Amino acid sequence: MRNLYNDIVAKKEKISLVGLGYVGMPIAVAFSKKADVIGFDINAKKVELYKKGIDPTREVGDEAIKNCTVDFTSDETKLKEAKFHIVAVPTPVNADHTPDLTPVEGASRVLGRNLTKGSVVVYESTVYPGVPEDICIPILEKESGLKCGVDFKIGYSPERINPGDKVHRLETIVKIVSGMDEETLDTVAKVYELVVEAGVHRASSIKVAEAAKVIENSQRDINIAFMNELSIIFNKMGIDTKSVLEAAGTKWNFLKFAPGLVGGHCIGVDPYYLTYKAEEMGYHSQIILSGRRINDDMGKYVVESLVKNLIKADIPVKSAKVGILGFTFKENCPDTRNTRVIDIVNELSEYGITPVIADPAADKDEAFREYGISFVDTDEIKDVDALIIAVAHNEFLSMSMQDLDKHFANRENAHKVVVDIKGILNRDEYEKDGYQYWRL
Repeated sequence: MRNLYNDIVAKKEKISLVGLGYVGMPIAVAFSKKADVIGFDINAKKVELYKKGIDPTREVGDEAIKNCTVDFTSDETKLKEAKFHIVAVPTPVNADHTPDLTPVEGASRVLGRNLTKGSVVVYESTVYPGVPEDICIPILEKESGLKCGVDFKIGYSPERINPGDKVHRLETIVKIVSGMDEETLDTVAKVYELVVEAGVHRASSIKVAEAAKVIENSQRDINIAFMNELSIIFNKMGIDTKSVLEAAGTKWNFLKFAPGLVGGHCIGVDPYYLTYKAEEMGYHSQIILSGRRINDDMGKYVVESLVKNLIKADIPVKSAKVGILGFTFKENCPDTRNTRVIDIVNELSEYGITPVIADPAADKDEAFREYGISFVDTDEIKDVDALIIAVAHNEFLSMSMQDLDKHFANRENAHKVVVDIKGILNRDEYEKDGYQYWRL
């Protein structure tokens, strides 16, 4: 293993990526500029798209996929050709908010079946401290017949990829790296330094690296929950939260967070991994779970506020026609998995309302597969009583008041209800024009 890094640079040994989603695929493409890379995913359909030079994630773009040298495959036996393996599969939560380790366990089984002596396995998937050591190593050992620490080593390097973000990329974000011993740490650090221009931070242990990952997103979750709670309080007081945050933001050390729906695979998920492990150790989280409860209830709160505004506008709730702009979990990203806009859709159904939804950026097949939801084109949202702007896609940021008007039924402006979750519109302008306007 001492020469593994040199062998990778000399292209005598290969790197494999297990899991080619929003995290794994950009890593595979980046490493392929410096080394021979095998990109493996169990989803043969996705692999075929990559082979054709199509990037369904839009993270690196079709051109980068077309021109890269990654050997995309759904044949697990190809993993035998690699000695440095990176596992980047999702780690979701179950309906009861307990960790769903099925993908990482499955990836470990696949990798274990094809593991060779002298390999290094690095997990990037977000987990609670102890998962690689307590759960993954036994699987790798059982499937491979090899002994960890003797025949192969493991490391952990938490992913920090921000889907849809063209500024903070794999190359520009400092990468935390860790290994089961000094030799492994050195190898993992040097390999990642091939592609991470911002450099690496060598964590003192695998558990430290795992803990760092889960608290990064827990911190954001708690801060957003505070903003959401402030929004609820200020709305009761008739105070505009965005204006309050702009005023408070003039202080040099005021942290710039905003209220909103908290979805995705990190901020809305990682805190549950930490609190699950804490519960196992006999500690019941108070701050972290309080933040989660607030954020998980925001879809319900948005719909309750919409209903109040429909009543104010003398629009019968049950027969109200509602349009939603945006469905993905964040702006300018096609990913709909773990979007919290679905909470709004489900809550509306409690009032007998089935909304029409448009999202020009979303993966339509995925949305139908995950939620049974079909989208219409944005200009097909017509004659609505209320419009919910749920996601700040670039397409929606450029909308004028005239563009918005086209979506509404032919009524007086006083009967037009707009719920602007992301606060992208100018409140004063819309209220002056007679709109019933509400935002978090």
